[in-house]
Amino acid sequence: MATTEPLDPPAPERKSVAIVRRELIFLGIAFAAGFILIPLAIWLVGNRILGPYTHAQDPTAGTGPARLLADFYWGLTHGSVIFWCVALGPYLLISFVRLFWGVIRHTPPTSPSQS
Repeated sequence: MATTEPLDPPAPERKSVAIVRRELIFLGIAFAAGFILIPLAIWLVGNRILGPYTHAQDPTAGTGPARLLADFYWGLTHGSVIFWCVALGPYLLISFVRLFWGVIRHTPPTSPSQS
């Protein structure tokens, strides 16, 4: 008689798959924000306050959010630290908030000292 494998994986394996899935969702959302939404928000605020965005070396190269994104990705490919700070900022912020929240939640209550 043949033995059959259980259909559901063991509980620890299911939990680890759920944790990895949740972390990948956080990573995907944060990277989408850092690589697309934050640069576009920077362009929007800068366009309203400072005026239209023009390319520094070639003013005829175009203006607008597409030009800013092109310059942003160019800065990323050339390893500019500030561009990488903008791109990775949302993920780092989410990570620090989650770490801070975890420390606060798991801090044992202080017991009153006995004199």
